[in-house]
Amino acid sequence: MTLSVADRLELSDLVHRYAAGVDARRIDDVAELFTGTAVLTMPAPPEVLGPHIRHDGPDGVRTAMASLADVLRTQHAIVGEVYARIDDDAATGSIAGIAHHWIEKDGRLIDLIWHLRYADRYLRTDRGWRFAERALSIDAIATQPVRTVRR
Repeated sequence: MTLSVADRLELSDLVHRYAAGVDARRIDDVAELFTGTAVLTMPAPPEVLGPHIRHDGPDGVRTAMASLADVLRTQHAIVGEVYARIDDDAATGSIAGIAHHWIEKDGRLIDLIWHLRYADRYLRTDRGWRFAERALSIDAIATQPVRTVRR
């Protein structure tokens, strides 16, 4: 069963709104992109790069986003999106991206770069498509020095 063009566009919009919301630190907006029973599973880098720490529901999403408190700025780029329909009201997605995390460490600015992948499951709700499950895996981590960061 294939997804309609409209559904693909809505799912892509959902994925991009997540990235933009995280970058803008609109955490309540990000939490609203999840169903009430959603699960967000995050890695514990650098030791654990696969999904490891489970966060339940929108409040769990808010808790997961609290880890951004020490990050000066982020920038998420979506570099690949593949969606598949499960049924009329459910779909899956494999999302590839690159996330820059600009941090200050030992008086120096550093770009902590994650090459990442999300394994998603989406549900159609009365508010449109929402994340039912989102599991983050990091494929590689790199760092580089940075001259300055807009704060």
